[in-house]
Amino acid sequence: MKPRRAAAPPAPPEAIPATRRKPSVPIGEGLRGYLRAYKRERDLPVTYERLRGFTEVIPLSDSDGKPTLWDTVIYDGEEMRSLNEGLKQIYALLKVDGDMSVVQHLYADRVDFCTFGNSTPFRIRIVNAYNDNQDYFYVKKADASRVYGLELEHLLSPNRLNFLTHGDTLVEEHIPGIPGDIFIERWLDRPELSPVRVAKELVKFNERCFVRLLGDMRSYNFVFVVTPDFEDTQLRVRAMDFDQQSYNGLKNFYRPQFFKENAPLVRYCTRQLRTETANQYLREEQTLMLHRAELAAGRLGLLLGAMERDPLAPPEKVHMLRDSLAEHYGRPEYRLCESMGALVRENLESIRRHVGRPVLAALESKLR
Repeated sequence: MKPRRAAAPPAPPEAIPATRRKPSVPIGEGLRGYLRAYKRERDLPVTYERLRGFTEVIPLSDSDGKPTLWDTVIYDGEEMRSLNEGLKQIYALLKVDGDMSVVQHLYADRVDFCTFGNSTPFRIRIVNAYNDNQDYFYVKKADASRVYGLELEHLLSPNRLNFLTHGDTLVEEHIPGIPGDIFIERWLDRPELSPVRVAKELVKFNERCFVRLLGDMRSYNFVFVVTPDFEDTQLRVRAMDFDQQSYNGLKNFYRPQFFKENAPLVRYCTRQLRTETANQYLREEQTLMLHRAELAAGRLGLLLGAMERDPLAPPEKVHMLRDSLAEHYGRPEYRLCESMGALVRENLESIRRHVGRPVLAALESKLR
């Protein structure tokens, strides 16, 4: 998974300490204006605080009867009836821009609550009354770092994300896939998977996280999307946790290859890829990121402008990270950056220079 020296061993476990709960950053006016402009900010009938008014908690077990990190929460009868309608409206906003005429046969089957992690989310299970098909979405306490992470994923990765905000409430769609830790345990050595394709996607994922400064991508914070194809099985690695967007001061915190939880994947990659091939895949992903940035130049420029004005991390963390990135890329320009947003902007400029190809004038004018 390591892009620049593919044969290097994984970092020792002590290289990156356990992640501590990050202080929440409120959504500022700049980001709020961006969210309104692109229809992310909407009036929602149910807020995070309202969901906290449950009256009973039941521990939730998995299909094997083992306890999970989730509890199913119960509300009184009148409130549950009201919530069912409101949660259905939110699902309609996520999926069909609020058209209630096509979701009348859906209902909120279950509300789960998790106290693990930064976002302490609620998970809503939506069921189709005609065929029992299930889908999920999440309601969380809004945090500016996480919102920036979601939007950067939407703009700079091959994945598109639906999410909504309303004041201090954040609603996210479910990201389907096989969690990384389960993939390592049950899927990594399956014969139907192409080892080289698995390794290729890990190299690309590693680089995406590093350039857009998405941290803490341990194996349980990303998923593998497996798609059968006519000749072979295709894979894609997707982040599913954006709590640690642009907060930590350690450079390797933004490189999934350095987490001990990902060591089996690193060893797997080093067995499958030569250094030259890994560098090819890294360069491919850098080029694709620049293409995505070109296509969304105006929108990305507005997002990074708001991000530069928001205090997502203490100055000492920004300065620590900028010094490491200046050394990594060999570019003293990093030492002028005073915010995490400026560092993401500078990362895009670094790969633009490294790839050695001109980008559209619109991108340059919007991002500088």
